[in-house]
Amino acid sequence: MLTFIHLRNAGAAMRFYRVELAYNLFGEYSVLREWGGRRGKGRRRVSWFSNLRDACMAAERWNRRALRRGYRVA
Repeated sequence: MLTFIHLRNAGAAMRFYRVELAYNLFGEYSVLREWGGRRGKGRRRVSWFSNLRDACMAAERWNRRALRRGYRVA
């Protein structure tokens, strides 16, 4: 399991963005993305991949996108 946790201070509210890569019992790889803030209105998306290469590429793409949007690795 590989997890990136990003934090961003957007004015008075802290924001988070999390990317997690995991392997499941069915031989698939999943990339979990969670984002939100302190008010509890977070969102979650899971994408499934049949091989590790595609899953890593997707996780890295979402990681770079979060960094471009002002998030920093915590």
